[in-house]
Amino acid sequence: MSITAERKAQLIEEYATSKGDTGSPEVQIAILSERIANLTEHFKTHVKDNHSRRGLLKLVSQRRQLLDFLRRKDEARYRKLIERLGIRR
Repeated sequence: MSITAERKAQLIEEYATSKGDTGSPEVQIAILSERIANLTEHFKTHVKDNHSRRGLLKLVSQRRQLLDFLRRKDEARYRKLIERLGIRR
């Protein structure tokens, strides 16, 4: 359900805005999106796992807050990111 260290490093490298960047909204949203996708796959086989579903809802909420922040600060970066990740609209 969680992502491997190699996959996380790969996402950080791919979405980083500068060298050594691990905390930008783009990186955080990409990591959350990967975790959300993994949990979504998990629920296809474990339909009654309500404890993990609560965690999924928290992840989705956290990603939504970061996306709203990015949209307020820089609309162009927001549009580019949602297009790259293929989320929303």
